[in-house]
Amino acid sequence: MVDAATLLTVLIAALASLFMAWAIGAGSSGSTPFAPAVGANAISVMRAGFFVGILGFLGAVLQGANVSEAVGRELISGVTLSGEAAAVGLLTAATLVAIGVFTGYPIATAFTVTGAIVGVGLALGGDPAWAKYTEIGTLWVLTPFVGGGIAYGTARVLRAEDVPERYTVPILAGVVGLILANIEFALLGPPDVGQSVAETVSIALGSPAVAGIEVGVGGVTLLAAIACGLLLYRDIRGDAAGAQRRFLLVLGGLVAFSAGGSQVGLAIGPLLPLLDPFDLSLTAILVGGGIGLLAGSWTGAPRMIKAIAQDYSSLGPRRSIAALIPSFAIAQAAVLFGIPVSFNEIIVSAVIGAGYAAGGGGVSKAKMGYTVLAWIGSLVLSIVLAYGILWAALAVL
Repeated sequence: MVDAATLLTVLIAALASLFMAWAIGAGSSGSTPFAPAVGANAISVMRAGFFVGILGFLGAVLQGANVSEAVGRELISGVTLSGEAAAVGLLTAATLVAIGVFTGYPIATAFTVTGAIVGVGLALGGDPAWAKYTEIGTLWVLTPFVGGGIAYGTARVLRAEDVPERYTVPILAGVVGLILANIEFALLGPPDVGQSVAETVSIALGSPAVAGIEVGVGGVTLLAAIACGLLLYRDIRGDAAGAQRRFLLVLGGLVAFSAGGSQVGLAIGPLLPLLDPFDLSLTAILVGGGIGLLAGSWTGAPRMIKAIAQDYSSLGPRRSIAALIPSFAIAQAAVLFGIPVSFNEIIVSAVIGAGYAAGGGGVSKAKMGYTVLAWIGSLVLSIVLAYGILWAALAVL
């Protein structure tokens, strides 16, 4: 039996989680996926906000479990988050993200949430989870170099006059198909376990394993890559410019879906320990978080979409494609390993990398510098604020 005080605390934490979900939808998951497509004039700002909300909701429900568990249970050792701690952490992070939304600067949501949850966990007397921090920090540090580097190299290839686009773009579509065949979906696996399309087909066919490698998984992956490549090759032969725009929109949709799967965990993860006594399914909690993302995307994302699309780099379809492919791959890697990652960091790094492929591409160095400082500052500030607020509250109580 849950007493009234505990129920009230959980309700306050749930409202803070909903506010966090709105802020994420309005900020990182709502603004960044379609920003390159908007910058390339492939879709309007308002349409981008509409579609990113729907796709983010689907991603949250189908792929949100891994990151949610990591944020809720793996960022601090030795203690379980209380309702007060979850509420303070989420409100602190959401406030910082909301400030970024209304000022036009993309605050890294993963930095603020991770910092805030670590801060309140330390205030409760918990121990740092150094192994998890190493894993998270490695991805955060590598993302700008890997994502920006791949985007730069891809954009250079697409701009090369001696490499026909009718071959390079379909090859890139094949790479996307390869990734698609191997990303995990909650509905395909056993209860509480995700499974990819390639694994599902391989199991259904009863394919053998050779040297520890599932033959069926490799076969389905290869077929998916070939099918995607051929479809785009056929499309690009009929209308090259139109095919590029359609491919760009598909990529934006995939990144939006991935954003939902990754970012929803930042909002609902801290709630999971609190909701254990209520016997709620994780899927139901993910649906609630997804609705919050949807609301944020529809009401607050257009401002940030405009900021990223127009302020960071003037991208055409080629460089936008180059930016979104590594963004999709990095996002899915983060979802697979349950690592909270900033979509602002992913997209902005890739946009900058693609922009430099054209000698700078309109990239604002001042904006880049301010953004990096905002990311670092938000991490430090969220830790200090969350720790201080909860410490003071516990001292008074």
